[in-house]
Amino acid sequence: MNEPSMNMQIRKFLKKVGINSQREIEAALRRAAAQGDLPAGAEVPLTMTLSAEKLGVQLVLEDVLRVE
Repeated sequence: MNEPSMNMQIRKFLKKVGINSQREIEAALRRAAAQGDLPAGAEVPLTMTLSAEKLGVQLVLEDVLRVE
């Protein structure tokens, strides 16, 4: 296994996940705010699931985003 190559591929994937996830969340927050469904101080639960079926990986990360 080529560790540097693997590391680079993982970093590229995570960058893609981060950029696309941020865009989706921001767009959804703007839509909700424009519709009046997102008051200041609201809390938005977030869940991110990472799965790699072939590797037996299933990771769920949860957090809460506070809208100010």
